[in-house]
Amino acid sequence: MQDQQLRILDEAFPETKINVRGERVKLTGPADEVGILKEVIHGMIEIVARRNKIEKDDVNTLITLKSGQFTSRTAPPIDIGDGELILYTHKGQAVVAKTPGQKQIYKSSAKHDIVFAIGPAGTGKTYTSVALAVKALKERRVQKIILARPAVEAGENLGFLPGDLKEKIDPYLRPLYDALEDMIDQDKLNLNLQKNVIEIAPLAYMRGRTLNNAFVILDEAQNATNTQMKMFLTRIGFNSRAIITGDVTQTDLPRKHQSGLISIPKILNGIEGIDFVYLDEKDVVRHRLVKDIINAYERHDSSENESD
Repeated sequence: MQDQQLRILDEAFPETKINVRGERVKLTGPADEVGILKEVIHGMIEIVARRNKIEKDDVNTLITLKSGQFTSRTAPPIDIGDGELILYTHKGQAVVAKTPGQKQIYKSSAKHDIVFAIGPAGTGKTYTSVALAVKALKERRVQKIILARPAVEAGENLGFLPGDLKEKIDPYLRPLYDALEDMIDQDKLNLNLQKNVIEIAPLAYMRGRTLNNAFVILDEAQNATNTQMKMFLTRIGFNSRAIITGDVTQTDLPRKHQSGLISIPKILNGIEGIDFVYLDEKDVVRHRLVKDIINAYERHDSSENESD
């Protein structure tokens, strides 16, 4: 199997590790991808046997044909109720948009290039957004995933040595790694991170870049200033989509800085291609007490505002 053919297969099946030794091919990954890939490789062998060669277009055609046949024939049945199935993880588990807010993120992202998902902790904003990004990458609708977060406590002052910087920012980026590790096999994820097919970085790393053919997520956006928010939104390039998530009640910015997520609905109101999705306590998917805690804080904040 040639390097060019391996690259095509690697990009088409991002969750499956392909190990070639001589004439032996070992596939490690989720059952659905491995099943499709086996049929693609058998098809490649048949073409080589007939013609003594195989072209790039042959491989791509086989991927398209075998993917469609396999999905219609062997897709595992699952009861998702009235939820929206996003994808299957590398362990074969379904990632489903279940709550009203999550389903709205799913639908809005399909129709709009930029979506703001605003709501309290525990509503699945980040997890749903990462799942949609992985789905777009698997379906080859984008070439890469870029996940960014403001590193507020690190001051966004990133002029350190690479090793020191990584130690400082990794804790802020850990939730993004956690979501990806749920959905992508660890070896495949590491490979995609090394190849920059998936990139996780502080918001400041977006400065000066143009993000083409990418699914871009800005998480914890309530900790981005107006200037940073403008910088991020103007990075988005050709054939790219973005989801910006955050909770306007949990801003960690210094008092002299206004959250860009608070300002943005007024600034971008009415622009075609941009949508705002608001989640609330009905979308909380964590411990049952989280919903009660959110309601209690809302009542407290409301009473304080009235007394003022």
